[in-house]
Amino acid sequence: MPEPAVLVPAPRLVSLDVFRGLTVMMMLIVNNPGDWGHIYPPLEHATWNGCTPTDLVFPFFLFIVGVSLAYALAGAKAAGAPAGPVLAKVARRAAMLFALGLLTSLYPHFGFSTVRILGVLQRIALVYFGASVVYMLSSWRTQAALVLVLLVGYAVLMQLVPVPGTGVPSLAPETNLGAWLDRTILTEPHLWKTSRTWDPEGLLGTLPALGTGLLGALAGQWLRTTRPPGAKLGGLAVAGALAVGAGLLWSQWFPINKALWTSSFVLFTGGLAALLLALLYWLCDVQGSRWWTAVPVAAGVNAIAVFFGSAILSRTLGLLHLAGPRGPVGGQEWLYQGYIAPHFLDPRNASLAGAVVCLLVWLVALVVVRRQGWIWKV
Repeated sequence: MPEPAVLVPAPRLVSLDVFRGLTVMMMLIVNNPGDWGHIYPPLEHATWNGCTPTDLVFPFFLFIVGVSLAYALAGAKAAGAPAGPVLAKVARRAAMLFALGLLTSLYPHFGFSTVRILGVLQRIALVYFGASVVYMLSSWRTQAALVLVLLVGYAVLMQLVPVPGTGVPSLAPETNLGAWLDRTILTEPHLWKTSRTWDPEGLLGTLPALGTGLLGALAGQWLRTTRPPGAKLGGLAVAGALAVGAGLLWSQWFPINKALWTSSFVLFTGGLAALLLALLYWLCDVQGSRWWTAVPVAAGVNAIAVFFGSAILSRTLGLLHLAGPRGPVGGQEWLYQGYIAPHFLDPRNASLAGAVVCLLVWLVALVVVRRQGWIWKV
């Protein structure tokens, strides 16, 4: 990508808020099915290798984090402000995000001896802090080079370094180098409760995830240049297409895999994120098509509140013990069994309807608080 032209103050990208909001809406759909046993395949994560639409949600969030920090920190960097105070504020926010992630893991039983230390908000916090440090202290060329180093270095570690205890490299769930590192440092009681032997948001996988955030930061810097909108759009689209192609090519040797956050996964999903952002940029910021954006923007500006609030609310409802057709159930399950499932013959349709109802409830609440001007910032 050519060197960006001189940066100038830029208005808030409507397309970025819309992109974030659409990602939040997809997250609410995939995280809140009426029945986890009956889900359409596109709304499930890939079993291991591969990528479904659901697998795009988290990397899109990290890409958006990168774009956002390029806008939020650009003024301080361009003005030559000392990096220390700026990064101190970034560190405080990252610590708050990490703490919210821990609180989500602890709630409602607060079992500190078995709490999952890492998770989605924790990885967002680490990537946000790491990408901010790199952005403030380096040029875009250095950032691009670091992405390459991270992806190649991670591939070497995962595919060539023998895993202690096995003596051979592995990309299997329980025997890969990242899983061994997590069990060694974090210990099994503090890993993902579904497995307790590996964690999809583990320590080693944070390195390529940082690459996802830096790809977003590069895209944000490109959009902040003085180039004409058409040039920005074309450059972003071409870069996105090339990244998708490179990810698919690399996947022949290092499979696309969200749980491992493989290098091919970073390029493939980062390229798709760039292409979607380019489309939204053209629609919202170039063409000025905004009649449809109010709802996704309302979701986008309060993304962290939605993620944290939906998790806490779901677990709070689970504390209720209400009489269901097959015995006591939590509040969310009670609502689903009593008022949604009976209206559908296909249980997958019923499950999807449950997710849509959850989405609509949250969207109504978000539109209301948006009109009140309330935005939750950590």
